[in-house]
Amino acid sequence: MATEMAGTVTASGATAAGAGQLTLEDRVWLLRAMLLMRGLEERAMTLYRQGKVPGSFYDGYGQEAVSAGAAFAMSPEDRLCILHRDLAAHLIRGVPPARILAQYMGRATGITRGRDGNVHFGERSLGCVGMVSMLPDMMLVATGMAMAFKLRGEPRCALTWFGDGSTSRGDFHEAMNWAGVQRLPIVFVLENNQYAYSTPLEKQFAVDPVQRASAYGFVGVTVDGNDAEAMFGATFAARARALAGEGPTLIEALTMRMHGHAAHDDMKYVPKEQVEEWRKRDPIERQETRLSELGVDVAAVRAEVAAEIETAAEEALAAPMPEAGSAVEGVFCEGEAEPLGDGVPRWSGFLG
Repeated sequence: MATEMAGTVTASGATAAGAGQLTLEDRVWLLRAMLLMRGLEERAMTLYRQGKVPGSFYDGYGQEAVSAGAAFAMSPEDRLCILHRDLAAHLIRGVPPARILAQYMGRATGITRGRDGNVHFGERSLGCVGMVSMLPDMMLVATGMAMAFKLRGEPRCALTWFGDGSTSRGDFHEAMNWAGVQRLPIVFVLENNQYAYSTPLEKQFAVDPVQRASAYGFVGVTVDGNDAEAMFGATFAARARALAGEGPTLIEALTMRMHGHAAHDDMKYVPKEQVEEWRKRDPIERQETRLSELGVDVAAVRAEVAAEIETAAEEALAAPMPEAGSAVEGVFCEGEAEPLGDGVPRWSGFLG
């Protein structure tokens, strides 16, 4: 069997590939998605500290480009398994911000109607599968969907995200092996955010996980995960390979988890110098600089997003809590299962 060895896509190379497919409106949308993600999570963190978000809270501060760029390259008919630091993907697929905040607070208008933990959600009507906490279980789910696409002869692709810590588990290898053997239409996005909870990279593995792709017979690329356009370019190319029958791609997105593992984690184990170094590579500031140079009124975009978040917060806070008696509804599937729906097209290439 012919295989392609793992390679490296530099930030500049991937950005150029992505930018060639993006209109100015597309590039602004990428900024909006990242601003929405950060703003919604900041508001949710405030609500958590006010006691309005139960349990703990997990965010993706500093990692917004990884989910925004990758999700933007996926078609409405593709299927996504979205994890807890990838909120931009939900927004790009079409989930309203108010429903996300309601989800965090366990309100009846949330995506799971108050039935699951605040980050365990996926809007099935938009082709998003809800995550489970045992990572990277969703790699297996995405692989199963890709297998279904292949068996049915459907021209679509599956995508999932997972962290660097996931690569130490057996699920990672099982999914990679089956996807490689079957040449499945799937994109694996490894969010290398430097820490598996408190374990740094050098204590997790001896070989960079992206190099494992070649061992399973498919392409592995490393991308600047703090560059939304680079992420779009790498995912766009990976999706094209998948649809052409060339099999999976493992995209290693280099980024940094700028907050603790969750709200209860003060991340004192991370050197301050490392945090400050990554702060200079903020994905939102990078996209704002690009767009400002192209004449975009970035301040106006920020103001528009801030107003949208404020409206969403007011709507979510006014939403009712679920009725206690409804807890037994939907526990088991009754009748025919409703198939996953399609997402909202965002990239201009899906609108033509």
